[in-house]
Amino acid sequence: MTDEDLRQEVRAFIAENLPAEMAARGKKMYHPYKPDVVFWTQKLNEKGWSAPGWPVEYGGPGWTVPQRHIFEEECFLAGCPMISPQGLTLVGPIIYTYGTQEQKDTFLPKIRSAEHTWTQGFSEPNAGSDLASLQTRAVREGDEYVVNGQKIWTSDAHSSEWAFMLVRTSTEGKKQAGISFLLIDMETPGITVRPIISIDGGHELNEVFFEDVRVPAANLVGEENMGWTYAKELLAEERTFSAEVKRHKGQLSRIKDIARTANLRGTPLIEDPHFLRRVAQLEIEVLAHEATLLRVVAEEQAGILGAAPTPSILKVRGTELVQRLGALMLEALGEAGMPYYAEKDYFLDTPDDPPGIPGAPGISSDFFFRRSLTIYGGTNEVQRNIIAAQLLRG
Repeated sequence: MTDEDLRQEVRAFIAENLPAEMAARGKKMYHPYKPDVVFWTQKLNEKGWSAPGWPVEYGGPGWTVPQRHIFEEECFLAGCPMISPQGLTLVGPIIYTYGTQEQKDTFLPKIRSAEHTWTQGFSEPNAGSDLASLQTRAVREGDEYVVNGQKIWTSDAHSSEWAFMLVRTSTEGKKQAGISFLLIDMETPGITVRPIISIDGGHELNEVFFEDVRVPAANLVGEENMGWTYAKELLAEERTFSAEVKRHKGQLSRIKDIARTANLRGTPLIEDPHFLRRVAQLEIEVLAHEATLLRVVAEEQAGILGAAPTPSILKVRGTELVQRLGALMLEALGEAGMPYYAEKDYFLDTPDDPPGIPGAPGISSDFFFRRSLTIYGGTNEVQRNIIAAQLLRG
């Protein structure tokens, strides 16, 4: 199958299976709505497409890097719900790489079908960018670990069935050496989830408390005290995922749509040379960033590992482009961008677009939330330190 054949097949599948109201929610770029995510993941799983980056032996479609990119781009531009990255992009590959056969048989099918959705328990109040300082303890007692501690900024903890967590199992030696990787059922007694409402009014983040939570030792992934090794691979994938190329293209498309309707002194904004230069500059940067992402992912899959800290580079560049594109969208809207459309109201009853400016609902909310992109996954300031340390080492 050629890449163009796949693109047409994906478009046809989306047209046949994606409900119009779901696509409308997706195009507003609000937080993922779990019923939509589960529905769409199940549809993709029936087709064999719910785990586009997984090897064939674990249920992946066997696509090349460009084919996976085509699939993800078409889904995003069509407004498809984003399949959960915590399960499919982050913990799934750790389980099929380091997990036991029982863990693979138990968890991987339910990740692909969205029967299980996942939350990531890494950051703590005093261990964010310095993740190795985490203090949540897991003490082995027979066939169980007893977990005590706190996690924070825990995305989707309030709606997820399972959590993958870093816990401290030893205090000897370097702090990185005493960390293990556990899978925890969120219904386990002793877990308390408290919401963190973000600046856009949405509820995605949480703080989670663990008090004498008993976890089967069979839920340890890989070896005890080797969790830092697995986490580094997961964080590299998370930072690559933060390249956000799909979102950039969606934002560029919305900027152009808005500019065709918005007026500047009686002239369509799309005809203003100064505005067009700014759009063109951002589009050039997005295309260059996309080329870098495709090259890096292809090299990794081919086993060509360079010395450059590419996940950090992609994370910094991708997240900052999202914020710049969001700011330009708000500027293009002008006063139509001032009304605030709460996400909860949008899901209950879609607000009308302001007269003459289609597509305004969701933009201000999304802009506020995306301020967090340069913080999570390791702040961009820390990523720049990583880049400098690796490139100047020697």
